Amino acid sequence: MALLIRSSQIHESGCYTTSAIEQGTYIVEYTGPRITLQEADERYKHCEKTYLFGLDCGTHVIDGNGIAAYINHSCNPNCEADEVDGQVWIIAMRDIAAGEELAYDYNLYDGEDNDESLCFCRAANCRGTLYSEEEIERRAKLKNSAQPGATTA
Repeated sequence: MALLIRSSQIHESGCYTTSAIEQGTYIVEYTGPRITLQEADERYKHCEKTYLFGLDCGTHVIDGNGIAAYINHSCNPNCEADEVDGQVWIIAMRDIAAGEELAYDYNLYDGEDNDESLCFCRAANCRGTLYSEEEIERRAKLKNSAQPGATTA
């Protein structure tokens, strides 16, 4: 299977497959140097765009530099990202047609509390943000508790 980068209707550039991919196929590894969260924060403190992928350990990220870094987010994805034996793989969640853009749900879970990380996937079920459902709830609780007269449960 061949992958290529071209313009995307989701966000700037996207990753497309040139051949059909069967559900369950390990498509591409998310590669790049592994750096600490502190290094990532320092390196990208003034950057709008990053290609960071949070690892399960919670202390390191991959600073993406391969073709997988161009796979966009979608609230209705055809792929998922999974950490397997220390490697991050993009895996087909369903059969994917030749020419289709690859996308997975980023499920962001951290960031500045004022950062909305807007989603432009245009899916019918779009949440409007790259953040996970859990992070959306956490932010809503935080916002509500910060309002005058708010009480905590």
